[in-house]
Formats: sequence, C-alpha cells, structure tokens
Amino acid sequence: MINDLKVIILAAGRGTRLNSKEAKIPKHMREAAGKPVLYYVLKSVDFINDKKDIIIIVGYMKEIIMKTFPEYTFVVQNIEKGYGTGAATKCAEEAVGEFSGNIFILQGDAPLITSETLLNMRNEHIKNKNDCTILSCEINEVLNLGRIIRGKNGNFCEIVENRDCTDEQRKIKEYNASVMLADSKKLFEQLKNLKNNNKSGEYYLTDIPKLFLDNNYKVGIYKSTNDVEIYGADSIEDLTRIENILKNNSAK
Repeated sequence: MINDLKVIILAAGRGTRLNSKEAKIPKHMREAAGKPVLYYVLKSVDFINDKKDIIIIVGYMKEIIMKTFPEYTFVVQNIEKGYGTGAATKCAEEAVGEFSGNIFILQGDAPLITSETLLNMRNEHIKNKNDCTILSCEINEVLNLGRIIRGKNGNFCEIVENRDCTDEQRKIKEYNASVMLADSKKLFEQLKNLKNNNKSGEYYLTDIPKLFLDNNYKVGIYKSTNDVEIYGADSIEDLTRIENILKNNSAK
C-alpha cells in the first residue's frame, strides 16, 4: 500500500453521447460486465492506502456517484471557473491541501486502465526524477484523442487534441492515454496558467505538460504495452467494446 500518493479522478461529464439525461444515469455509472465503469477505475488505484486520498470530481447527477462510493473524497466541479479537464482538476486544489507528493489524474470513464500500468508508470516517474509523466499508447487506429508530439530526440514536446491537430499530426498513432502523474505543488501552480484559446474554448489538462517544459520542469512519457487501456466509454459502441474486453480478460 502507498501513502505518499494521491489520486484525482475526473467524473463530472454529462455523457451526451450515452444519452445520460434520458437514461437518468451519469456516464461513469454505466455498467460494463455488471459493474459501473467508475468501479474499474477505482479498482485500478486500490494500492492507495487511504481511500480518502482518492478525490473524485463530480458534477452531472453527482448524487448517484456519491451514494454508490461514499468512502471516497468528493469535489463538485464549479463550472463558473470554466469547462474542460484542466478546470475540473483545478477544483481539487482545496481537497489536496498542503500535500507535496505526486498525484495521479485519471479519467473516470476509462475502465481498462490497470494497477500494473499505473505502478510501472510511477516507478519510471520516480526513477527518472520527472516532475510530470504522461501515459501514452501506440495503436493502429484512428481515434478521436490527443496525439503525442515528440522532438527529433524522441523527447516529449506537447499533446495536441484531435480537434486542434493538423492533417499531418492526425497521422500520428501514439495517443495520449489520459493518465498523468505530476508533482502536486507544480501541478496546481501551472493549472493557474492554463489558457482556453483552442477550438472548444476549454481548459485542457493536456496543456499542463507543455507548461511544465516551459518552466524547465522535467516531463517524461510512459508508453503502455497494453493498448486497450486507451479506450473510454463515450458511446454505446464504446461500452460494448469495453464489456467484451473485460469478459475476455476474466475468462483467461
């Protein structure tokens, strides 16, 4: 069990493509193989000693999530401070408090992430003395996800969201897997510097690693060898694919 680590899980989204309003259930509570997708994300961080160190950012239909998982810490996203994953993460600052260790940020709708990958990522982060480490997956599919941009030396340069990519950048098959591990103090320091000058007008958490670089902080990439970890539950088709993978994994 690990004590010097906290986790933020982003679970405030509406789930429009999953018809959450009509179904009267938030997308993070949609089931795959008999369990809510958020259940699997929480299971992936069960190496955290105290569940109160796992902070879940909630918003839409928050009562359902809070009632189902009462043992965790909850923060309600204040949309007056902006939209996007960066704005959602910033809402956790008070709950994190004076903690000065490393903090994982995960998506609450990505249930295929594993503890093994997260722990390996943490080990690389510590070994390489990174200030920020991002998880990537290389997969031969065209996905609506951010691309990892590397320099000629192979080092991280930036993450570009799919909607902001050039045609050339969309050819990149190394995707952002939406998991970040960062020094807590530096994370919240740089969250204050986020801008929303992009096509969606949102504050992207994916801009944080570039801000780290701009401040001479060290940023690394941990590439997952399990490429299915990248799949999120954004549609009914996504849920079906995730459920099939979970069932296949349990049958092994």
